[in-house]
Amino acid sequence: MLRATLKSLLARKLRLVLSGLAVVLGVMFVAGAFVTTDTLGRTFDKLFTEGYATTDVAVKAKPKIAVSEMDGEQVETPLPASVVDTVRQVPGVRQATGVVATDGARVIGSDGKVVTSYGPPRIGMNWVGTDDIMEMRQGRGPDKDTEIAVNEAVAKAAGIKVGDRVGVLTQQPKKTFTLVGVWGYTDNRDSIGGVQEVAFTTPVAQRLMLGEPGVFTQVTVRTDDGVEASGVRDQIATRMGSGYDVKTGEQLAAESSAQFKEALGFFNNILLGFAGVALFVGTFLILNTFSIIVAQRTRELALMRALGAGRRQVINSVLIEALVIGLIAAVLGLGAGVGVGALLVTLFGSMSGGLDPAPVGVPLAAILSSLIVGVVVTVIAAVLPALRASRISPIAAMQDVATPDRPLTKVTVTGAVIGAAGATMLGVGLYGTSSLWLILAGVLVTFIGVALLTPLISKPVVSGLGRLFSWSVPGRLGRLNSGRNPRRTAITAAALMVGIALVTGVTVVMDSAKQSIAAQAENTVKAEIVIGGDQNGPRPPTFDEAVLPRTAAIPGVRAAAGLWSDQALVNGERTYVDSTDNLAELAEAFGQTTLSPLKNDQMAISAQEAAERNLTVGSVVKVQLPRGEEHSYTVVATYDEDAMPGTYFLPAAASKEFGITQPVLAFVRLADGATMAQVLPQVKALVADSPEVNATDRSSYINQQVGTLDTVITMVQVLLGLAILIAVLGVVNTLALSVLERTRELGLLRAVGLGRAQTMRMVTVEAVVISVFGALLGVVVGAGLGSAVVQALDGEGITDLVLPWSQMGLYLVLAALVGILAAVLPSIKAARLNVLAAIAHD
Repeated sequence: MLRATLKSLLARKLRLVLSGLAVVLGVMFVAGAFVTTDTLGRTFDKLFTEGYATTDVAVKAKPKIAVSEMDGEQVETPLPASVVDTVRQVPGVRQATGVVATDGARVIGSDGKVVTSYGPPRIGMNWVGTDDIMEMRQGRGPDKDTEIAVNEAVAKAAGIKVGDRVGVLTQQPKKTFTLVGVWGYTDNRDSIGGVQEVAFTTPVAQRLMLGEPGVFTQVTVRTDDGVEASGVRDQIATRMGSGYDVKTGEQLAAESSAQFKEALGFFNNILLGFAGVALFVGTFLILNTFSIIVAQRTRELALMRALGAGRRQVINSVLIEALVIGLIAAVLGLGAGVGVGALLVTLFGSMSGGLDPAPVGVPLAAILSSLIVGVVVTVIAAVLPALRASRISPIAAMQDVATPDRPLTKVTVTGAVIGAAGATMLGVGLYGTSSLWLILAGVLVTFIGVALLTPLISKPVVSGLGRLFSWSVPGRLGRLNSGRNPRRTAITAAALMVGIALVTGVTVVMDSAKQSIAAQAENTVKAEIVIGGDQNGPRPPTFDEAVLPRTAAIPGVRAAAGLWSDQALVNGERTYVDSTDNLAELAEAFGQTTLSPLKNDQMAISAQEAAERNLTVGSVVKVQLPRGEEHSYTVVATYDEDAMPGTYFLPAAASKEFGITQPVLAFVRLADGATMAQVLPQVKALVADSPEVNATDRSSYINQQVGTLDTVITMVQVLLGLAILIAVLGVVNTLALSVLERTRELGLLRAVGLGRAQTMRMVTVEAVVISVFGALLGVVVGAGLGSAVVQALDGEGITDLVLPWSQMGLYLVLAALVGILAAVLPSIKAARLNVLAAIAHD
């Protein structure tokens, strides 16, 4: 029986390829996710090991607010210069160096634009000379307060050279320096991990990057030869006390790498999620393939039963075939996944501005997951067809049989029950527990329920769609073929339905969010002009605080106020807080007239937050900002949360203790009678020296902010494109195997006068009807699920339901094109059949 199964498998190579292709693509995503995260993980291990190679021990002050890599940027607490002397006196310390190194130094290139970064920090540092891995490429280090040096990565990206006058943005407005040196790193590297570095003299670095003289971000230590770094670390820690973090270079490298791996884990989960969708869709393809195979092999399997094969042997025969296909597909998918992983790592390296990736490796997790997923998915998908095969009667071998179309009662009832269960899980997840996993499970179960109901739905819908093509004989035949086996049509269409439903659902949610945010902003923001910029790195763009009073002095300006934002501890809980130079004018820019300027010990809070925290006007709130000591503020006003751009507002003086001490936004309201044409050019002129930001009208700013959601939609569409591709392969697979199954029928049709072109049109109509049916089902299900999510998010501010009619129509048109393309090879094969051989086909 085993030999017969293997011979049958090898005799049908096309079937083998088509069956395994879906698994190959799904496994490719799974393996690619593990390969990518493993390679990038080792890349960051190497990166931070090299970065701390010249540091035996480092001393830092404990941060006022601890922030992980996933939550934002960690603001370092400055160290007084006296710490350097204290550390230098510890036995075993050969050298102690005060270092300034913090993110936020943005170089203005020769084109007048800020050199951007899409991940790696832009470090402003004090020049302390080269070390074992640094090497000067041109010039020297800065020794005057008007000089800077940069690493080679910055010099190339900015298009600058030694001797140029270079503008730099820091915690202070634009300052211009003379570039006196460019350095690189060993092994011909322009940077370590794409980090942009600008070196100032120590006093300038302290003033521009930390905002005060005589302080450092850390003290780096080199120990005496033969002295253990851990021992020196312990002595320094004892000497410094509990307010400091003292760690070895190895510890710092491991901790830094672990933080980045946490972010990579999130990225890995996203890839695995899309891989799961691809495999879920692939299950439909494999199930359909094996169902067709069993139908084609009815006489062959019946003959085996007649010769003595038991039901278990027949089941094993089909499952062994699935096992072989799964193993081959898993191996091929693993190979493809390694290629995808290498491509993603390369893209990540190029986008991060010079990250040198580690050699691509294949972790054990990638191998095991590929084999397990590939085999399990294939075998599970083959179980039902295998059971069906085992029920074939031995007498079927003695007669010309056709597989009867079984009643749909059981599958309909089962689909209704499962669909109701999925809807219940979605309802509880969306409106009750707000559990993401329950929502995802509800979506999965709902899809299964809809897929099981699809055969019932397919009869009337496919018949209706087919009538569009029934004006010719090939069209009528194609329509009848698409509806002759509701189960097969349903399974093929369900695969396409899943991908399009997910894309449609995400689009509904995102478009609704865009519309809701834009509408809320239009109703809330009364300011006609907004100063701000696009955030393309870990830090938001900023501008000179002096712009604010100058803007307010422009004739025709009714109110102008700036906005600062950062994380803080409010009564011990971490949250975001805002600061403004004039709360009354900020409120005026948002159409509010009940708020007054804040004194240095006062704060305002939204009424909703106040109720949640049991605060009232007169309550005293303790706030710890990223810098400085804890302050007590008295609540003097509350406001409607939807009417202002923040939850907590602190006075202007508080912004000096933020991590970013310059304003990130400003809102300008015009006086009655003033025009945009009069005021906007003057505001633009004021921010000319702040190239990260621009002054725009309100509508342009709102469109700019909600436009970021379009990027999310595009990413989802690209990633779900794999699932849709697998569904297209399902259509090709179904048609190709259907042509084989109907060889004799096609021969008879050709014999009675159906031409080659008509045969091709018949197969194409069948493909188009199935594809459009799947897309129509996907659009309806996706719109329904998306609408449910929008309804559940009403309390989160997504109040407007937007159905993307144009995109849904486009999906239907594309589905028709997909059907045409999917029918190309099967229709050509059908048209080329030898008529006499087809008639004689058994």
